[in-house]
Amino acid sequence: MSAIVTGGASGIGAACCRRLAGEGARVAVCDINMDGAREIAEEIDGEAIRMDVTDLASVDEAIAAAGQAIGTAAILVNNAGTDEFGFFKNTTEDMWERIVQINLIGVMRTTHAVLPGMIERGDGRIVNVASEAGRVGSSGSAAYSAATGGVIAFTKTIAREGARYGVVCNAVAPGPIDTPLLRRAETELGHVGPKVIETMVGSTLLRRMGSPDEVAATIAFLCSDDASYVTGQTLGVSGGLAMI
Repeated sequence: MSAIVTGGASGIGAACCRRLAGEGARVAVCDINMDGAREIAEEIDGEAIRMDVTDLASVDEAIAAAGQAIGTAAILVNNAGTDEFGFFKNTTEDMWERIVQINLIGVMRTTHAVLPGMIERGDGRIVNVASEAGRVGSSGSAAYSAATGGVIAFTKTIAREGARYGVVCNAVAPGPIDTPLLRRAETELGHVGPKVIETMVGSTLLRRMGSPDEVAATIAFLCSDDASYVTGQTLGVSGGLAMI
């Protein structure tokens, strides 16, 4: 079993690489952060491959390199993502473009590159990392909320188009997860940053942040044979932040 994980150098992506490798997958750790990717790949006996999801040529080259290193991907985890925290009135069009390019268009680019091989093989698992922000909105993350909402809609469409070929596609929607990305909100939103995080955590039923490993466990389930009859779904990994 071979798996491609984008944004695999840190946070949820790194946890996912470890989990999938622990369950027997050969993993291509794809990221623009090659130092981090190499560190994770060495840890799990995987392959570190540079991929910039905002660049179509980079995506195509990375998928080709992954194919040579680990074989045609049976699993694709679209995890690469970012946010630039700021209240919408203070944001710029350049910021919107960056966030949408990475969080939404990047998912589309990578899926477009991997899907033909899965169709030819007659089997495949695609898991897109979206966010509860894409379902309920998030203060200070308007563009990110819009982009991850798009990921959820895209997931449903690929599930519909891929089903006849044996390809299933699902998404996970993390809530507040203790990652470096979320911690950046404490500084990028200024003096209200800690309050925003506190409000996020307080909105969960479990009243705590989640861990990257908890998200990775859900992704691993969706990639497994145990989820063979699950497609087109978005599973919240958010401590009950949104029950949709």
